[in-house]
Amino acid sequence: MTAEAGGFAVFETALGPGGIAWRGEVVVRSLLPAPDADEVRSRLAAAVPDAVESPVPAVLALAVDGVVALLRGEPVDTSGVPLDLAAVPDFHRRVYEFVRTVGPGHTVTYGDVATALGEPGAARAVGRAMGANPFPPLVPCHRVLAANGAIGGFSAPGGVTTKQRLLALERAHGDQPALFDLW
Repeated sequence: MTAEAGGFAVFETALGPGGIAWRGEVVVRSLLPAPDADEVRSRLAAAVPDAVESPVPAVLALAVDGVVALLRGEPVDTSGVPLDLAAVPDFHRRVYEFVRTVGPGHTVTYGDVATALGEPGAARAVGRAMGANPFPPLVPCHRVLAANGAIGGFSAPGGVTTKQRLLALERAHGDQPALFDLW
């Protein structure tokens, strides 16, 4: 990250308040929705301590509009949103760049990602990278499943239930039933 002061915004989505933080014209952190806006503010302030709550710069409107639309179930491509990957380890950066190419409604496995990166034995390392993802859902870690399409884990608030809900919104399913299929 640069020495430039940053900003952050909390915004409403169909699943609750989400948030992003930025420096200049680059997103430095994004969050999946949380139960309330104060929790999102707190998590963004902890992640980017010098950021101040501000209106989203026009150049980053795609980030917010894209996340809002995606969480409404619209198949939006947010892969063009600029992310600050400077502090991200090289392997994680490669994983995030690949996962950003997986479109809404589609899924891949941890092993698929590892193989695509030329490291077929690195599925667990891909899982660790997904668990450390600082940019959900701009880096759509919910689209990465365990072997044979099983749902796998999810470190975001709500855990696997949140992952299933996101996949259901995108009309993508692993081997396990999606959240709304259970009712």
